[in-house]
Amino acid sequence: MIFVTIRPRLSPKVRLRFDRRTGHYLLLYPETGLELNGTATAIARLCTGEWTIDEMVDHLTRSYVDASPGEIRRAVREFLGVLADRGLLQGVT
Repeated sequence: MIFVTIRPRLSPKVRLRFDRRTGHYLLLYPETGLELNGTATAIARLCTGEWTIDEMVDHLTRSYVDASPGEIRRAVREFLGVLADRGLLQGVT
């Protein structure tokens, strides 16, 4: 379970990189990587350990005005859950 007061950050083994060939961001980690869509990239860029999940949602709500705060909250929690399940986040248990 992900709590809103934690401040998730990408694991030291993970790198967020822009792929010039595809024009997408990638999360690179040992032996594999994930190609990210725009929303996932925006969330991953906030995984610095400085933002709580609520702060991430507030920030993204201002950027994605066509989505409801509830939709954004679900997207953030789902994506962070995927990263946590793969061991790609710190600060998430």
